Amino acid sequence: MSEFAVGDTDFLVDGRPVRVLSGALHYFRVHEGQWGHRLAMLRAMGLNCVETYVPWNLHEPRPGVPRDVGAVGRFLDAAHEAGLWAIVRPGPYICAEWENGGLPHWLTGRPGVRVRTRDDGFLGPVERWFSRLLPQIVPRQFDRGGPVVMVQVENEYGSYGSDQVYLRRLAEVLRAGGVSVPLFTSDGAEDHMLTGGCLEGVPATVNFGSHARRAFEVLRRYRPTGPLMCMEFWCGWFDHWGGEHAVRDPSDAAEALREILECGASVNLYMAHGGTSFGGWAGANRGGALHDGVLQPDVTSYDYDAPIDEHGRPTEKFWRFRSLLAAHAEGPLSALPPEPASLGSPAAVDLTGWASLPAVLDALGGSETHAPMPPTFEELDVDRGFVRYTVDVPGPRQPYPLTVRGLRDLAVVYVDGVPAGVVTEDEPELEEAVAGPARVELWVESLGRVNYGPRTGEPKGLTGGVLHERQYLHGVRARALRLDAFDAGVEGVPFGALPGVGAPGLYRGTVSVRGAGDARLELPGWTRGFVWVNGFALGRYWSVGPQSSLYVPGPLLREGPNDVWVLEFEGSAAPPTLSGVGGEAGAEAGEAGDGG
Repeated sequence: MSEFAVGDTDFLVDGRPVRVLSGALHYFRVHEGQWGHRLAMLRAMGLNCVETYVPWNLHEPRPGVPRDVGAVGRFLDAAHEAGLWAIVRPGPYICAEWENGGLPHWLTGRPGVRVRTRDDGFLGPVERWFSRLLPQIVPRQFDRGGPVVMVQVENEYGSYGSDQVYLRRLAEVLRAGGVSVPLFTSDGAEDHMLTGGCLEGVPATVNFGSHARRAFEVLRRYRPTGPLMCMEFWCGWFDHWGGEHAVRDPSDAAEALREILECGASVNLYMAHGGTSFGGWAGANRGGALHDGVLQPDVTSYDYDAPIDEHGRPTEKFWRFRSLLAAHAEGPLSALPPEPASLGSPAAVDLTGWASLPAVLDALGGSETHAPMPPTFEELDVDRGFVRYTVDVPGPRQPYPLTVRGLRDLAVVYVDGVPAGVVTEDEPELEEAVAGPARVELWVESLGRVNYGPRTGEPKGLTGGVLHERQYLHGVRARALRLDAFDAGVEGVPFGALPGVGAPGLYRGTVSVRGAGDARLELPGWTRGFVWVNGFALGRYWSVGPQSSLYVPGPLLREGPNDVWVLEFEGSAAPPTLSGVGGEAGAEAGEAGDGG
């Protein structure tokens, strides 16, 4: 079999110098029916390799209960069939603007677990997870006739910690599990990140969006020899709910790529094709220079302003990159595959039933928990979903301010069944004072766990308590609903007649399709919630923007009637509408684009 190796100056295939021209494409952000098309687009851009993360929490939502780990192997097989090498970044932490950086909530929520360290309480579950994952990777390595040429140790560890014992243990676990291709680390091109994240004897790569020469000069201080590689060339960026849509000028991105190639370096475009964070798996960041400030939830679209847009179409950035990469490709570039079909004609969703949020919770939620203080989402075993917290204000007593301490995300508040407002982490006090006696309900939805920085793994939900003036209100009832409860369908939900405009709840309907293909789902006047099409969770919508429509992959739709469920938390308006993609590539960037 052939060998992929790391030389003094180049990557080598059977001793022959090669340049790795890679593009990031996450199998879990692309419908499996579209893998082949997206991989062909990478080839057509001039790339010879694809890179993907592996999100642990997606594949092990509950401890010891794996879910479709075989998707990793199927994707690597698809990459091989497309004629691409593959770089695998198995974590256990991946960042990726993904829920909790890919770490399972059931692990980070355990008392006393020191994540991303040598702590056996963390490494033990990691080793068990790798024992399930590596059989999907090891047989598909380059030296066994497969596509996998490199495997990453952790991910940007120098941005988080400095536990070299932990990194060494991970490398040993990978080797013991059968990984024989080169290992590598990737970190920001800064002294403290490289000293924290590099591992002796393991090739190092750097991540950046510009100033390649400067970045590689920093890397050379720590790795005087070995191939130069930018493992994440940030050619776009990602978006946050309530923020501006992020774009990068194609000519600026192309010049930055040109500089990387002129340095003789290998590169991985992050992202080549971003895709979509389906199923409510989008993560969140913390603002501020040290990523310790205000919560910034990531939008559903992971378009990333990438050269191949969310719908799989080439953008201006694609053509500029293709022109640059053609000079470094072995042989002529392949032609572009046919563009995916777009929905033939627009169609409105016919809403036929509605159930209140309490009715949905009764039908699909877990049992109610009673505790003196509010339990966190982790204590209630909720990864994605919402929790209804109920607490009583004793009385009689005069009106006092009601404040929620330690709130993550936001809460819709009801007092004696009447909507009373929305409180957030930054604005935790209800606008109107509350008199007693009263029953207070707080419906808290997780907007995504932090995926980067020192607050990765922090608990969600109500992590403090509810105060009436300065007094804690004890005796909290909590009931949770995980989003994956919808995987089994909604037949048990007691749907009734449609309510008036503005009612939160679960809406059921159908949309009749002619000319099935890629589509966008528009929700004009709806506030915040989740959508399913034919039982597939598209993800979160939110009127604060910048994303105003959800991408619907063509393979999800069928000719004729299609089921649609909309879970709305605050208020609704006109029926949702399906429309074709239409327009030039990137035309919906301000509507459906996410950053990077």
